[in-house]
Amino acid sequence: MKRNILSFLVGFFVALLGGLIGLGGAEFRLPFLLSLFHFLPLQAVIINKAISLVVVSSSFFSRLEVIPLQTLLGYWSAVLNLLAGSIIGAWVAADWATKVHSKTLQKTIALLLLFIALVLFVEGYILNNALPKPHGYLLIFLALFAGFFIGVVAALMGVAGGELLIPTFVLLYGFDLKLAGSLSLMVSMPTMISAFARYSRDKSFLVLKENHSFVLFMVLGSMAGSYVGGSLLLGIAPESLLRILLVLILLISAYKVWRH
Repeated sequence: MKRNILSFLVGFFVALLGGLIGLGGAEFRLPFLLSLFHFLPLQAVIINKAISLVVVSSSFFSRLEVIPLQTLLGYWSAVLNLLAGSIIGAWVAADWATKVHSKTLQKTIALLLLFIALVLFVEGYILNNALPKPHGYLLIFLALFAGFFIGVVAALMGVAGGELLIPTFVLLYGFDLKLAGSLSLMVSMPTMISAFARYSRDKSFLVLKENHSFVLFMVLGSMAGSYVGGSLLLGIAPESLLRILLVLILLISAYKVWRH
């Protein structure tokens, strides 16, 4: 029971942050599963994927109280552009991931995360969101390219990709962070479902059945946390706070990837 209560608390606080920003929280949950609960790496990844799918779905529906679905559907073209690129990227990544030197890939991803964090900080706090935004075919091309890269990174790192999707919506389309967070979840959900379906064919998928009470408590904690973060706190959290939280998450993620 003590382990289950701890599972609930970890799920709650990770999902609270994820719901507030618009992330699945996989990067922050995985270290707990490995070091605190002592799961094997593949087991931890599968449990993490399952919980992330719950958080992404729960956060999306919780955030509808602040940003209605009708509003989100008005940006369907932006979502489809990034989704098309990310699905292709995830598919391609499965083929050539093993051919890329892992250390080179990790360093590149870490530097990219650091670069995006700096761009978000400079644009929001120094340039006051004054960077020019692309239009027309250039915007479509850049969105497809960004989506492709995000799909590759998400497949290789085993995450939903919200850390990259949200900045992309902000930098390419000029959306505010609250809207970008909800739109990123619309892109993340199909990606997470696809990845989860692939894992279900592996025998290691049994870890969910063998640890059903642990997973259930973390799911319940995650649903509660995503509701508090995505519904209650999102409506009162200022844009500046969300931006600085996202910058900090990108910096931490860059450090973790670099040191991995």
